[in-house]
Amino acid sequence: MSQDMLDAFGREMEAIRKKHVDDLGERDATYIRKIIAAQRRLEIAGRVMLELGFIPPLWLGGVAALSVSKILDNMEIGHNVMHGQYDWMQDEELNGRTFEWDTACPADQWRHSHNYMHHTHTNIVGKDRDVGYGILRMSADQPWEPYFLGNPVYATLLALLFEYGVALHDLETEGLRDGTWDLRERLPMLRAIWGKVKGQVKKDYLLFPALAGPFFPVVLAGNVTANVVRNLWTFSIIFCGHFPDGVEEFTEEETAGETRGGWYVRQLLGSANLTGGPLFHIMSGNLSFQIEHHLFPDIPAHRYAEISVEVREACERYGLDYHEGPLPHQLFTVFRKIATLAVPTEDELDEYLESPRTSRLGRIVVGAVRGAVAGGLKAARAAGV
Repeated sequence: MSQDMLDAFGREMEAIRKKHVDDLGERDATYIRKIIAAQRRLEIAGRVMLELGFIPPLWLGGVAALSVSKILDNMEIGHNVMHGQYDWMQDEELNGRTFEWDTACPADQWRHSHNYMHHTHTNIVGKDRDVGYGILRMSADQPWEPYFLGNPVYATLLALLFEYGVALHDLETEGLRDGTWDLRERLPMLRAIWGKVKGQVKKDYLLFPALAGPFFPVVLAGNVTANVVRNLWTFSIIFCGHFPDGVEEFTEEETAGETRGGWYVRQLLGSANLTGGPLFHIMSGNLSFQIEHHLFPDIPAHRYAEISVEVREACERYGLDYHEGPLPHQLFTVFRKIATLAVPTEDELDEYLESPRTSRLGRIVVGAVRGAVAGGLKAARAAGV
């Protein structure tokens, strides 16, 4: 796109944003209050049923209600409120700068790592730490190293323990791995994280199970299951909005001197939507409209469905790709990417070996990888594959 086209596209996006900001009012306030009320009712119902969880149908119902409650609290309420989507209401309970959510990550750290770092530098490799979360290799532009052979394992653990991965995100844990910072430097952050984690553990794994007396293990199992369900769901929605086939990554050089119109185009091309019905979109915090969320992060997310019609029409006129697909397909392409990027190409192996930072152990690992690949190819040829 020429600079004139970028500027024109940017003006159209600004006009869409202004239209909806000017229209904010009672329907938006009513929506978020209904979601909060539903989330609280579901949590109460889930907790009560789990206390009677020695009756199997009630245990299943309790897990389902508590899981949905936690998902709504994290995605449709916490995430969206902390983006300032409801600051205009001047309701202290919905103040994006002070809101605290029911998860292991301190809200202030999230506002920095997500609202600022991720939404400013979306999909810029080396600046957006959501590209791999400091754990995974999610782009071919990330230099390969033997550590990334464990990509699929790390992804599985991250999915199961996602709230803790998010809690550690702002620590920049890869810095501890490569020695660029000392653990003592991060002690204030670690104390804040520990405070949140401790509160979560006390509530879900001690207090509520203890109320059930002899049925402590039953309630504990229900709470653990609800947290895992929430983690798996959140991981799936977020990764499918950022890393499926077709979504683009960018280099720092490509985005140098970026204008506002260029920023809008990068948000568009660096995101993907998920198709589904109204309930699916609510359960995703409307992050199933990840494109619209990246374009307009401070507009109430329940408006993204109607905004998507306007954005798609503009994309068609400007010849810009608008990525979307069903959750199962997008999730498949995400995990295929995770597995593919774990295994280096010959050029990536050579580049790793040529690096002055490569250790003797690293060279031994690369030799073993090359041997395994060569052996696999030889066996495949012998089998006529």
